[in-house]
Parts: sequence; C-alpha cells; structure tokens
Amino acid sequence: MESAYDYRKCTVLYVDDEEMALKYFARAFEDRFPILTALNGADGYRLLEENRETIGLVITDQRMPGEKGVQFLERARQLHPRAIRILTTAYSDLNVAIEAVNSGAIYKYVTKPWDIPQLEVTLQRAVEFFLVQRERDLLLKEKLSVLQRMMITDRVLTLGILAGRLGHYLRNSLVAVQTFIDLAPEKLLEEKISAEQIRNPSFWKEFYEQAQIQMRRITELLTDLISASQSSGSPRLEQVDLKQTVLRSLQRFNGSPLQHGITFVNQIPEGLPLLSVERGQLERLFELLIKDEIMSLPAGSHVFLSATPYRESQEIAIEIRDDGPGLPNEAFLSVFDPFFFRNNNSQEFGINLMACYFIVYHHGGKIEVQNQQGQGVTFTLTFPIQPKNVSAAQEEEAFISKVLMNERFWERLISDQIV
Repeated sequence: MESAYDYRKCTVLYVDDEEMALKYFARAFEDRFPILTALNGADGYRLLEENRETIGLVITDQRMPGEKGVQFLERARQLHPRAIRILTTAYSDLNVAIEAVNSGAIYKYVTKPWDIPQLEVTLQRAVEFFLVQRERDLLLKEKLSVLQRMMITDRVLTLGILAGRLGHYLRNSLVAVQTFIDLAPEKLLEEKISAEQIRNPSFWKEFYEQAQIQMRRITELLTDLISASQSSGSPRLEQVDLKQTVLRSLQRFNGSPLQHGITFVNQIPEGLPLLSVERGQLERLFELLIKDEIMSLPAGSHVFLSATPYRESQEIAIEIRDDGPGLPNEAFLSVFDPFFFRNNNSQEFGINLMACYFIVYHHGGKIEVQNQQGQGVTFTLTFPIQPKNVSAAQEEEAFISKVLMNERFWERLISDQIV
C-alpha cells in the first residue's frame, strides 16, 4: 500500500561512532529517506545546524565515547526542538532508554541488533509524525497570519472612522475660530467704533471666549488622541504612589464649573505597593476617568474610588464606582469604542474611555466595566505591580512558541494515526 506521505521531504541524521554501522544504515534506508551520517557528536551538531530546514529525524547510538547518546539528543533537542529523536541501544542500556522516553527527551528507542523491517516501520512512523507536525505548524502560522491581517484591517477601519469623526469635530471648532477672524473687520465697519472702543477688552469678550473654548476643545481632543495612540515601546517607568496620584487628579477638578455637584469619595488606602508605571500616563488615565464621570453623571451623584492589592498575583485592582443611572443595555458593549457617549453629550468627543483602555493596555493591565441600569457603572482597572520586562513582540513570540511546542497534546492527537 502506497503511503500518503512523501518521505523524501524529511532528512534522517544518524550519529554513531562505528563507521560500519553508519554505512549499513545508509545502504538499508537511502532509497526511502535522505540520509546524513556523523561519526561523533561534534559532526552531528554541525550537520544539524547546516541542515536544520530539512532534518526531521535524529537517531544516535547510546554508547559513544565521550558524550552519550541521551546527552547528544538532549542538546539536539535544544538546537532543533521540532526534530523527532530516536535512541538505538543494546539490551544492557534499556533502563537509560526507557527513562529518556519517559522524560520526553526522545520519541522512541530501538534495540540492537536491528530488525530492519521493524526499524523501517519505526522510521516511517517517526517521519510521518514530523511531517504532520510541520504541516500543523504551517497551518497554525497561516491562521495566526490571517488573524493578524484581520486585526490590522479592523484597526485601519477603526482609524478611518476615527479620522472621519475627528475631521468633523476639528472642522466645527475651527469654523468657530475662523468665523471670529472673518467677522472682526465687518464688525469694526458696522459698529463704526473708535480706537478707544477697540482697545476695550469687553468689546471682544464674546468672540474671544468662543474662540478660546473651541481652541481648548481642539487641544483636549489632540491630547486624548495622543494618550490613546502612545505605545509601550520603551516606557520610562517610575515607582508611583497610587493614592497620591488619584489625589492630584481629583484636585485638578476641585472648584471647576464642570464638576456641577458631583462628589468624589477617595477610599484608596495608604500603604499600597508602589506601581511601576509611566507617571504622566497614570495621571492622565485618572483625569480622563474623572472627566468622563463628571460629564456623564447628573448633579448630586457620587463616585467612589477604592483599590485592593492581590499579593499572590502581584496586582492591584482599582475600582471606580458611581451611583448614576447606568448605561442602556445596547450601549454597554460599545463603552470603549471611539466616539461613544454615555449621555449623548454633543460637547464631548467620546474618546476618553478609548484612551483609558489603551493606557491600561500598554501597562500590561486590563480594564473592565460592569453596568446596572438605575444603579450606576463600575470600572475595574487591574495593574501588575511590576510589569514584565519583555516587549510585546517577545510576548507574542513566546505565546506562539508555547502553542507550537505543546508536544504532548499533538502526540496524543496524532498517535492514533501513526502507531
């Protein structure tokens, strides 16, 4: 029966200190598989490095001078983790071989002298295992690539929507400023005012205040967009006291006309572990959250801020809870979307919470929201006390490696097919 696998796509490397054994092995199987041979471990490592793209099966004798077969296969596993490993051994070394199999260092052991037909079946199954494993890796990488492209496409679409809405807001604000500039000469002519009146600040008060408001809106919008878009590339981390950071953020709104009767209750305890974060970004995060509460809640509402350290997971959970009207169910899933409004306030840009999401994400944390209609909204922010000292790319690579290297899962999945 013809096999469904092309065994010529997998090179077999055989390492043995007996030259006759190498020649015998090559003559027996070179018609079936591409064969490479080495008389010692050093040559074996060199061939493995030079042919890592094609070698899928590594076989070695246990009894070699210097480095033993098990030791060679263990190092070969580090150089080429995907290669299947087989140990050949005499009956007297069976305990070593069995221990190596149980520890996961090798795929199988074969006793000497060889039974050629049985050994050929073993080689075929091992090569099939490698080919299926490699095909699975390629499919998984392709799937991850498709998912990545989908994420990029989604990001581009989001940025397109963001750009369109941003243009709308900037255009409206700039029109107000432009109107002020355009009307100034006409107003001077219509009013026929004197030079003394021109020098009177009250004359320009209305126009001036409107221009200031619109320019302030543009500045705030751009600031929030910067907060949302900054990456975690090489953050300048500092040890930051959470309670003091929240106090400073609250103080910026004390006495502000925006606050309109909203009461903030800071219940964050003293003595929390210091957070390793970008100080400016953390302060901006709480300013955005406080501003969102102020702009969304009716007068007389209360906002409660608390924090809980979790020693086992080395995290701090921060809770911001209000007693406002809550969110409609249909709006709940869109909280962190760009241009989401909690109260349909046309004076707001709707990117405060989106910016909050990205600030938390770039610090390795997470932000969640709970909603109870008529009872308020609760935001829960979880920060690692000490963020991992690895880049996002390294984390992604580590994740993919874990998926691809989960040998036990794939061995169980494939074993029924190749045994």
